Amino acid sequence: MQNLTSSIAKELARPYALSGEQIDFYRRHEYLKIKEVLSPELIAHFASFIRDKTLELNTNTLPMAERDTYAKAFIQVINLWRHCDQVRTFVFQRRLARIAAELMEVSGVRLYHDQSLFKEAGGGITPWHADQQYWPLASPKTITAWIPLQAVSPDMGPLAFAAGSQLDQRFRHLAISDDSERLIQTAMNGYPLDAGPFELGEVSFHSGWMYHRAPPNQTLKTRGVMTIIYMDQNMRLKEPESKHQVNDRAAFCPGIAVGEICASELNPVLWSR
Repeated sequence: MQNLTSSIAKELARPYALSGEQIDFYRRHEYLKIKEVLSPELIAHFASFIRDKTLELNTNTLPMAERDTYAKAFIQVINLWRHCDQVRTFVFQRRLARIAAELMEVSGVRLYHDQSLFKEAGGGITPWHADQQYWPLASPKTITAWIPLQAVSPDMGPLAFAAGSQLDQRFRHLAISDDSERLIQTAMNGYPLDAGPFELGEVSFHSGWMYHRAPPNQTLKTRGVMTIIYMDQNMRLKEPESKHQVNDRAAFCPGIAVGEICASELNPVLWSR
């Protein structure tokens, strides 16, 4: 590990002790927010590399007024780990990967991909959606770690979850759009909304079918977030069912045939028993 203090290196490898209550909460709701998962020292170290590489690779450069809803939501750069050794160290850490495996109750996890999501000052909503409609994966054993690079106040656009909505299959076909926001919002009124702020070091985990959104960033500062998407280490590729899944297959599981375990060079095992 390059240029890491011994305390950061140890933290990356040290297990986080989930409680039985936390595992049970995730089992029932398929999302969980956990405080003090990562230290301020660790976040400060890696945030600069994530920010610099995100801005370097960003192609979302139109003025905000000229963007569509998706582009207003965030600057998005995928698989930063392939472009920066420090980001690779962060994404490949065992600490978060083990939490992901234990919450999904699987023997190990592979990387599906990472992505930075930077909601600029004045950035718009992230519409309601479920991530897994994009993914050509054969089982629901997927989970995303949502890792803020600073505290996220209510007016900065914290991620919000509709508790219990992971069982609602009516809108799983909808990609992130004005339609997904409009149609899913009406249905989500029937579920408890968990839309609280995030403290520095707090990380959320949510399943691929958990419906979620984020409000606009009404502050003068960019909200920086890094995400890591994990899948069961035995995940198999399914026949893609949409253009989004065709694109994801090529981008994130290259060379994998339908029915095979998603074990391409881009999908290393990050933690296993």
